[in-house]
Amino acid sequence: MAQVYQNIPREKIPWWPTIDYDSCAGCQECYEFCPNDVFDWDDNDGHPVVARPTNCVVFCKSCAKICSMEAIQFPDKEEIVALIRELRQQYKSE
Repeated sequence: MAQVYQNIPREKIPWWPTIDYDSCAGCQECYEFCPNDVFDWDDNDGHPVVARPTNCVVFCKSCAKICSMEAIQFPDKEEIVALIRELRQQYKSE
């Protein structure tokens, strides 16, 4: 079953983490913390990979908050809020 957020297909909402690998220390905190199985671990390179981005809960930033290296970023919240408003109107009429 496809994931939805406020009647919008989850894949239409680009809210998920990106990782700055130059800053990532490879501590695995984000990988071990995330209860939604967003990350895989790349053993060869020693860092997390955003493997299932749409598993990320919209507006959750918990992995970024626990990252002591500040290596995890998210999109601008206000831009996503505006996009969700537009998408709500689009999917309301369908």
